[in-house]
Amino acid sequence: MSLNDSWMRRDLAVLWHPCTQMKDHEQLPLIPIRRGEGVWLEDFDGKRYLDAVSSWWVNVFGHANPRINQRIKDQLDQLEHVMLAGFSHQPVVELSERLVALTPPGLERVFYTDNGSTGIEVALKMSFHYWRNSGRPRKQRFVTLTNSYHGETVAAMSVGDVALFTDTYKPLLLDTLKVPSPDCYLRPEGMSWEEHSRHMFAHMEQTLAEHHEEVAAVIVEPLIQGAGGMRMYHPIYLKLLREACDRYEVHLIHDEIAVGFGRTGTMFACEQAGISPDFLCLSKALTGGYLPMAAVLTTDRLYQAFYDDYSTLRAFLHSHTYTGNPLACAAALATLDIFAEDNVIEANKALAARMASATAHLAEHPHVAEVRQTGMALAIEMVQDKASKTAYPWQERRGLQVYQHALERGALLRPLGSVVYFLPPYTITPEQIDFLAEVASEGIDIATRAAVSVALQPGAPSNFHDPG
Repeated sequence: MSLNDSWMRRDLAVLWHPCTQMKDHEQLPLIPIRRGEGVWLEDFDGKRYLDAVSSWWVNVFGHANPRINQRIKDQLDQLEHVMLAGFSHQPVVELSERLVALTPPGLERVFYTDNGSTGIEVALKMSFHYWRNSGRPRKQRFVTLTNSYHGETVAAMSVGDVALFTDTYKPLLLDTLKVPSPDCYLRPEGMSWEEHSRHMFAHMEQTLAEHHEEVAAVIVEPLIQGAGGMRMYHPIYLKLLREACDRYEVHLIHDEIAVGFGRTGTMFACEQAGISPDFLCLSKALTGGYLPMAAVLTTDRLYQAFYDDYSTLRAFLHSHTYTGNPLACAAALATLDIFAEDNVIEANKALAARMASATAHLAEHPHVAEVRQTGMALAIEMVQDKASKTAYPWQERRGLQVYQHALERGALLRPLGSVVYFLPPYTITPEQIDFLAEVASEGIDIATRAAVSVALQPGAPSNFHDPG
């Protein structure tokens, strides 16, 4: 028995894996990873896999990055953890100062949580609580876009709209208002991204006009709807939304958990619209993919609505045990150092251009409806019929075939349904991008050539999907 097989058997005896129909693993082997280095993951049998999805979109500067490693090691000798209620420490102060300086103007206060979903919960609760403290308790609903995804906790699911993740739990969810997404994949032929995004904003305008008295906030994933299939839209939508939120006195929450820290081509996606949200939610790449942490940045105006004598009960009494963990702060500080010292955003422009050129030929593939890109995120949409953009039946699990082929070739490409995407670490080389494009092309040919792609099991989940 190989070392891989041994670890896999031990795993399957005790673990329940995330976003997984565990019965799939009767036929689809788990891959136990022994070590990582740069863009590579290595299993216990010595096979390497190029991490094209940054290990669920978090690892921006490679595995076992020596600069991040050293910062964490140094911190470990000083302080591993202290509660952040009534106490503080150097790394969390320094990180907060740097985030306030780095993010768009007006975001002056930082609240920490353990992960992206709980960061979203904080923003939603703060918005609701702000209006309550401000004497406007009717404002307690949230507006979200169709096809959006904001996490797996109950309130975060409530403002999401990917049926695979939410339908089962509908009886638990908040009553939210859903507005059609500006997703440019759905634009009419001949219409530009900007024209379509402007056109789609009419739905948001109407919703806010009719419901603003009861709406606390609008929440969006800026520019890229990640788990919804890497669907993309133009920054003009964000600009129009900021203006409307101001006009109707509604908060604007930007979920940049997946798209922050350079993924869209700028440090933060909202920069491309020249705006500042009322809440900016960050996680994933914040610590370079090392440790769980999320930060919610907001304005001093919001902060002041909670600042009062304890007896008024206006305080935001929300907490997480590992809030502001010093080791995670150290990883985040090292990550920000790399951004500052290595001119990462500028360097990524050449890598993004190489991703575009390496995959350009796929636009002519008879079963590819679109190759779309925003910065260092690129998506290839496989379809049954190119002219009508008719999707493959989910039961056929075409994306799973691409995933399996990529593993054989030494790449981790985990599609979103029938959408193959690249979201690689920023340390990837042009030659490695070419390799990924080659593997993806082969996988798409295999997955679309078969008349029917048989699911692993009759009871398989509705998509081979990521929670983002």
